[in-house]
Amino acid sequence: MSLLPYALARPFLFGLDAETAHELTMASLAGTQRTPLSLVYCSSRVDDPIELAGLKFANRVGLAAGLDKNARCIDGLAAMGFGFVEVGTVTPKAQPGNPKPRMFRLPQANALINRLGFNNEGLDAFIANVQKSSFRRQNVKHPLLLGLNIGKNAATPIENAVDDYLICLDGVYPHADYVTVNISSPNTKNLRALQSDEALDALLGRIAERRESLAKEHGKRVPIFVKIAPDLDEAQVEVIAATLKRHGMDGVVATNTTLSRDAVKGMPHAEEAGGLSGAPVLEASNRVISQLRAALGKGFPIIGVGGIMSGPDAVSKIKAGADVVQIYTGLIYKGPDLVPQAALAIKKSR
Repeated sequence: MSLLPYALARPFLFGLDAETAHELTMASLAGTQRTPLSLVYCSSRVDDPIELAGLKFANRVGLAAGLDKNARCIDGLAAMGFGFVEVGTVTPKAQPGNPKPRMFRLPQANALINRLGFNNEGLDAFIANVQKSSFRRQNVKHPLLLGLNIGKNAATPIENAVDDYLICLDGVYPHADYVTVNISSPNTKNLRALQSDEALDALLGRIAERRESLAKEHGKRVPIFVKIAPDLDEAQVEVIAATLKRHGMDGVVATNTTLSRDAVKGMPHAEEAGGLSGAPVLEASNRVISQLRAALGKGFPIIGVGGIMSGPDAVSKIKAGADVVQIYTGLIYKGPDLVPQAALAIKKSR
């Protein structure tokens, strides 16, 4: 359990607008990681290892991409007890993202809406930050795994999207334990079109081809996961599952944020454009996970993400078919203690 109860910090953070609170939190993590001040938020890691895609995860709870877009806080996040941390989404060139305001809390629903739009400092800065992190040099039994999440620049036409993904894959490959291809953010124009049959087939074909050459160049085969949306019907999920297997992808991250507002109708900010995350996504995410497991069969790695606010929520993802889970919005509403709580609940559920 962290030294400073999150309940003391939350009223102050929630008194700020959502993006200001986010920036302050990340700056604080970046400034205190690898110092004694990290004791304020550190937790012991629940030991519950699992092997997936040739990787040994220290436990089954990870951080979802989007919180640390620039990979500035890897060591601070690692101190919270995660079994794995995913950072990004990174794009080849730095970009400011969408105009502010672009992040909104819906406290009644334990939810957020964001339309950040892959705001990040670009690939070179991202890699430099990854190289500064010290987690791989820590002598622990099951070291933290690092996932690097890649996307396309907003200015890149969708027909040229594959070029951006390949540039990012080339850059992050030597530094990643696994790479996630993000084709499901609703905040980059036309990005979700890459989930369609022909577009996904073409994209993953090129990524698989490049991965083979990178594996030879670097002497290691880095697993590749693909992150998909919750706003898919069963037929679309089946097509995606078949395409993942056809191109030798190593796993799937299910799911990103949703465009649906059914669960938050009438609430302040409910009609803001962007992706909805948090508790309202739990059911839709679990539905997609269950459909993926049915389509992919046993043994194909699924990372379940969306709506985890408690230990039982995390367990529900495992029961739906996920192998491991990730949290993001739950961390904002519940604080760092959610990490060991979720990891312990999963461990005890088996």
